[in-house]
Amino acid sequence: MSAGALRTVLFIFACVCAWYSGYLLAQLVPEVPLSSAIYSIRSIGERPILKAPAPKRQKCDHWSPCPPNTYAYRLLSGGGRDKYAKICFEDELLIWGDLYGTAGGLINIAIVNYVTGKVIAARYFDMYEGDYSGPMTKFIQGAPAKSLLFMVTHDDGSSRLKEDAKKTIEALGSKEIRNMRFRSSWVFLTAKGFELPAGIEREKINHSDAAKNRYPGWPAEIQIDGCVPKELS
Repeated sequence: MSAGALRTVLFIFACVCAWYSGYLLAQLVPEVPLSSAIYSIRSIGERPILKAPAPKRQKCDHWSPCPPNTYAYRLLSGGGRDKYAKICFEDELLIWGDLYGTAGGLINIAIVNYVTGKVIAARYFDMYEGDYSGPMTKFIQGAPAKSLLFMVTHDDGSSRLKEDAKKTIEALGSKEIRNMRFRSSWVFLTAKGFELPAGIEREKINHSDAAKNRYPGWPAEIQIDGCVPKELS
């Protein structure tokens, strides 16, 4: 065989080997779009993107967790017709507008056993229509010793609020109950049979003012939240 013919045979053999090698490689490599393969090659030299973990939700939507051996609470007055009052204790909603299906003029009250942290009762009292000031007074007076009491308004809590109720709430430490006006937003935390720590915020009030109202005819909602020690010194 001449040298030229030998080179031709060798060239053809090399082409066949190269084609077969490419065929085998194509069978072993999974099919991916070319763009994905290029992106994978480019991303080898890139720095990894670090994502911060989502913040952990705290009890009663606090920004930071309560210390150990404390109760978490949050009181929120109503604000506008569809923004209901809420009372949250240890991440449980004791009062919320949708639970009782009304948006009337209400004073909402929840009573909690301070020793056990268990809810004793939670009720709302219409202070705009009907005569419920007396039943509310009896409800408050019936709270046992060593109780936490939480009170919040939605809409109007003053129109049918009578003197006996004002005296009862005042005796529990309220400084604002006699300042309540039509549609005042009001929240109040108190205790029966023991004293709360001096640093705990207990009461807030916000009056309806046409020049300052957040909602048409309604003042802005107000809130207080915090942590009550489970064992007071």
